[in-house]
Amino acid sequence: MTEQRVSDELLVRRSDGVVEVTFNRPERRNAFTRAMYAGLRELCDELRTDAGVRVLVLRGAGGKAFAAGNEISDFVDADAVAYEGWIRELLEALFALPQVTVAAVDGVCVGGGLAVASHCDLRVATPGSRFGYPIARTLGNALSASIVYRTAAVFGESLTREMLLASRLVDADRAYAVGALLGVVEDLDGELAGLVDGIRAASGVTLRTTKAQLHARAQVAEASPRDDEAVLRDVYTGPDFAEGVRAFLAKERPAFR
Repeated sequence: MTEQRVSDELLVRRSDGVVEVTFNRPERRNAFTRAMYAGLRELCDELRTDAGVRVLVLRGAGGKAFAAGNEISDFVDADAVAYEGWIRELLEALFALPQVTVAAVDGVCVGGGLAVASHCDLRVATPGSRFGYPIARTLGNALSASIVYRTAAVFGESLTREMLLASRLVDADRAYAVGALLGVVEDLDGELAGLVDGIRAASGVTLRTTKAQLHARAQVAEASPRDDEAVLRDVYTGPDFAEGVRAFLAKERPAFR
């Protein structure tokens, strides 16, 4: 296995037909930075035409989180809606890859982390893993409609409503019960090894064709409404998001009106 260090925060390992990406900010529970998103986007651009790679595995370092959302300080000097759109384009590129994509979740998988995991083909998790979008209690922002639709496609509408409206995290057993997870396992590495071996032995024609069919269906069912950007701009320029960012950076509880 060869290792390519895109940055200290994004580790890429390549072996026979497999690329494994590790989100490497354990001190921040692997919260995504703009640089991490950019590195992942560049990798997706490379893999889109790489017929030698069968499987892409995404995972987080440290054993406490897959990824705990986004680095909120990145929003301070950015056009938040444009940044959200840029992230959405990455998620669409990830979802459209011809390779089988696997999110290996060990710990918290929330916010941006859950968006990435939901755009993978398969998800496997350890028993203590939890999933959700507690943004109504933390940041006062909103998700792109296509991300909400993808979450509902993976977790079902009921759990999606619970995540977003009740700000509750869903444990691994409940996620498995609704089909969002391939398995809940103590030995994540062992499960991944067996899963990857099976995919490498499968027909590439079957895998690529099936992925293309599912992607075409999702493009129709999960397309954002035309006014989604305007809706998000109202949210990101409003008082709740401003208060959410201020409180997050100050390590305080937000006081939403």
